[in-house]
Amino acid sequence: MQVRPIQATEVDAAALTLALAFRHDPVWGIALELPDASDQHLVPYWRQYVEGARRYETAFVSTDAGTVSMWIPPGGAELSDDQEAALRELAAQTFDHEQASALFELWERFDQHRPHEEPHAYLSLLATRPTHAGHGHGQAHLAADLARWDAAGLPAYLESSNPVNDHRYARQGFVRIGQFETVLDRAVVTTMWRPVGG
Repeated sequence: MQVRPIQATEVDAAALTLALAFRHDPVWGIALELPDASDQHLVPYWRQYVEGARRYETAFVSTDAGTVSMWIPPGGAELSDDQEAALRELAAQTFDHEQASALFELWERFDQHRPHEEPHAYLSLLATRPTHAGHGHGQAHLAADLARWDAAGLPAYLESSNPVNDHRYARQGFVRIGQFETVLDRAVVTTMWRPVGG
């Protein structure tokens, strides 16, 4: 499997992969769900995260955008100030006040639980399109990413928003270090750490 940086022409395809993969996620599916089940806001939402990782050249894609990963290097942020402002505006236009406020609080909970002392590579997002799922593509993609960070001498951190994926991360050397609950439905997010070399 070839895993390479996402190019400018592939941003929308990568955002669509995220939108499709997280549409029914226990955390993001609820946080971004609309009463009428419309989904026009999802690609614009996730596009900001793709662009956020591309600033560092750490947004990666495998063949046909089947799997994508957004990594943030040490000292980096998921979003620039402008990107965060654009997301806040999108949320304000898309959701009612309660849901928008819950989304912003969810962002804060993710940030509060992320380690901020030891330098590490932060796996912000990993997603495989449903049409590509179940064939090991996500695992192969993640292994390629981790080999890159191992070569750089960096440990890795992630949050698992779906418990069915926890064992997959464990196979790659991640260990559980904590957890927190989401705002709207109190779903559990598991925080995981991987030392260099797993």
